[in-house]
Amino acid sequence: MLRIASWNVNSIRQRLPHLIEWLGDAAPDVVCLQEIKCLAEAFPTADIEAVGYNVAVHGQKTFNGVAILSKYPLEDVAAGLPGDDSDEQARYIEAVISTAEGALRVASVYLPNGNPVASEKYPYKLRWMDRLKARTAELLALEETFVLAGDYNIIPAPEDARNPADWVSDALFLLQSRAKFRELMALGITDAFRACEASPGHYTFWDYQAGAWQRDNGIRIDHLLLSPQAASRLHGCVIDKSIRGREKASDHVPVRCDLAI
Repeated sequence: MLRIASWNVNSIRQRLPHLIEWLGDAAPDVVCLQEIKCLAEAFPTADIEAVGYNVAVHGQKTFNGVAILSKYPLEDVAAGLPGDDSDEQARYIEAVISTAEGALRVASVYLPNGNPVASEKYPYKLRWMDRLKARTAELLALEETFVLAGDYNIIPAPEDARNPADWVSDALFLLQSRAKFRELMALGITDAFRACEASPGHYTFWDYQAGAWQRDNGIRIDHLLLSPQAASRLHGCVIDKSIRGREKASDHVPVRCDLAI
C-alpha cells in the first residue's frame, strides 16, 4: 500500500515542526506540499531527509512554491506547468516514484486563487487551468498511474462549503471556475475523497479570520485527483482535520489516500 498526501503548509519554515510531527504520525510515503514560500536553497531539506524522505523543490521567494517528499527515489523531476514559458510563478512540480510493484507519477499543484475577480488574477487562473487540463490529457494518453495532488483553490460543489452563499462571487466558486474543474474531471479523473465519502461537511481549509475554525466554517479546496489506473487501486481517503486545531497551524490541513501499488 502506498500513502499519498497533499498539504498546503502556508510557509514551510513556520510549519516545519508540525510537518515533522505529522510525517511521523501519518507515515505517508509521498507528500506534495504547496505554498512553501521559499526558494529551494532555503527549504529545510536536511531536516526532512533526516526523517527518511527524498526532496524535490520548485521554490519562489516569499510566495507560492511547491515540493514533493518521497520515501522512494524521485525520478524524472520536472518543475513548472507546461504551456507558458513566461509564467514565473512556482506552482507545479511532478516526479516519478518507482516501487517494487511499479511506477507512479505524482504532481504537486498550487492552482492560482484568482481573486480579485476583476483583476488580471482571474484570467490567469482560468488560463492556468487550461494548461493543467492539457498536461493531464498528455499523461492520460500515456496510460500512466498518476496523482495530481494539491491546493486547487476550487470549491467543486455546494456541499464542499459550510456556507456556499458566502462564496458565490469568489473566484474559488464562480460558475466559470467550477466549469473548468469539471472539464478536467471529465477527462476521466477521480476525486479520491469524493470516491470514498459522499456526505457534506468535510473541509480542508478554514480562514484565520472571524473564528472560521471554531465555527467549522470551512471549505474543501485541497484535492487528490487520480488517473483511472490510480483510481482502480484506491483503498481510502481521509482529511487530517485535527491538525488545524494546533497552535500556529496552517489554514489548510493534509488530505491523504492509500493506493494498492
